Amino acid sequence: MKNPFENLDKVLEHRLRLQIISVLAANESYEFTGLKELLDATDGNLATHLKALEREKYISISKSFIDRKPNTRYKISERGRAAFKKHLDAMEELIKQQKK
Repeated sequence: MKNPFENLDKVLEHRLRLQIISVLAANESYEFTGLKELLDATDGNLATHLKALEREKYISISKSFIDRKPNTRYKISERGRAAFKKHLDAMEELIKQQKK
């Protein structure tokens, strides 16, 4: 029997990163402030985990100005979507194995 833990994505094992990627998978894009409020995260903590996801190319970032105020939006990449699906599939397999 194959070990389903092998298919879990190390990057997505952290709770906040998994929450971020889940929100981005369900929405076309999300801005920093919205993510911060939704996930009840601090600026620093959220920024750190967004950087980790960006480093792995799981998300893309677009920066703009709205009424002279900076606006940063995040979007899941195809690579991020594939990693998220693989991670979810591995978790489902873990659950199935526990039911046997």
